Amino acid sequence: MIRSGIGYDIHRLTKRRKLILGGVEVPHSHGLEGHSDADVLSHAIADALLGAIGAGDIGQHFPNTDESLRGISSIEILKRVTKLLTDKGARLMNVDATLIAEAPKIAPHVPAMREKIAEAIGASESNVNVKATTNEKLGAIGQGEGMAAIAIATVEME
Repeated sequence: MIRSGIGYDIHRLTKRRKLILGGVEVPHSHGLEGHSDADVLSHAIADALLGAIGAGDIGQHFPNTDESLRGISSIEILKRVTKLLTDKGARLMNVDATLIAEAPKIAPHVPAMREKIAEAIGASESNVNVKATTNEKLGAIGQGEGMAAIAIATVEME
């Protein structure tokens, strides 16, 4: 059986942190606020993977009330979610994700992001697609207050 899941995440920008996207540190004046490393791209992918296997959402598995998870790498979250997929007998077919941000330019970092994400989820880079768009200066994201990401994952279940 083929199943798909959708994931979405959004975080506010802050001057107090490094910007981590897809497991890659991206040079920027601001980072993202959150309990973990606040990697919106990896979080959206994790939610898409969890959705594809009917296993709830990232907040259920990695609650922001759990102090042992404070500062956790979102690549580690992806690794743990991938173990859940394996335990459920699911095989990842593909992931497609879009980062929504006004700045910085994402394209130069996409190859490294694809590599990190693919490694974390045990997939070929050819099965992981990452792209970016702006919010055309509309809303909080468009005004540079935050970043969001949306992802879809497709898996094959036994």
